[in-house]
Amino acid sequence: MTPVFVLASMAILGVTTILGIFTNCVIVSVNIIEKAKGKSLSSSDLILVTLGLSNITFQFVMTANDFLSLLWSELYFSDGVYATLNAMLFLPIYSSFWFTVCLCVNYCLQIVMFTNPILVRFKLGIPNLVPIFLVVAIIISVIVSVPAIWSTYRDIPTGSKPINQSLESDIPKLSITYLIPSNIIGCSIPLVLVGISNGLILKSLLSGSKALEKSASNGFSPRTEARERAAKTVGWLLVLYMSFYISEILMFVDFFPPSSPGFCVCLMVIYLYSPTQSVILILGSPKLKKAMQNLLQLSQCRDSKQTDAAKILFIELNIHKDLDH
Repeated sequence: MTPVFVLASMAILGVTTILGIFTNCVIVSVNIIEKAKGKSLSSSDLILVTLGLSNITFQFVMTANDFLSLLWSELYFSDGVYATLNAMLFLPIYSSFWFTVCLCVNYCLQIVMFTNPILVRFKLGIPNLVPIFLVVAIIISVIVSVPAIWSTYRDIPTGSKPINQSLESDIPKLSITYLIPSNIIGCSIPLVLVGISNGLILKSLLSGSKALEKSASNGFSPRTEARERAAKTVGWLLVLYMSFYISEILMFVDFFPPSSPGFCVCLMVIYLYSPTQSVILILGSPKLKKAMQNLLQLSQCRDSKQTDAAKILFIELNIHKDLDH
């Protein structure tokens, strides 16, 4: 890889890491503060906290993984380090995907009106079922990601291979017998479930029930606004999920050569996944959106106060200079 590409990748990764950690910390801290004040967290809030913690972990591990691969490739491609970092990277990725499923299914059960008795029981018992779903999601992610430690191999070098191919064969790889099942369980199945949830929500919103919830003043009821806000959140999460999924597949199969435009695009999509997802979740929650606006206003007020203080100090210095003259 060219030095320019390495420097640009490190700079973008650093910026997205700071942004991702900040936005996900907002999601987690706002809900934890409310819990500390004695307020009960809804099922959606509990999923958002878990998803935020998973994304923070993913951001740290991905940053350590990529910086190590770019700055100290010999250590990174050693068998033990490469296998361990892969497992540590897959765990928060798969966890994030399954937590996204929990959130989308939760929204789906809250929005869609079901007639099936089993689904109706799920809908009524969702507050008690969400913690169980989250634990199951973590267990599935651990089961899928940990075997990556024992699934690395190196091609056996032969003297007839060119130098470039000999160097590539010396790099550890993940076995196809691990990649296919782990990809299906950790990525494909969650993507299908998110897509199904999104379809059911859209179908519900497009039905005639939305028109019945309009008030006499032709405005939308709070329930309708909440449903549409949840539908937008699930829709954007699906688009982001598909973008990350496609980029991840293209990177794993080495579809684009390193430093090529396609490779750079896939890398940027992966780097932006966590901060983009957190922004979508913040915009989809009135509570989190208001907290973020308050933080931005507070930072603006501090900047303006510092600017005013600097102006006052500058004026006082000028006055003292004039008096001295």
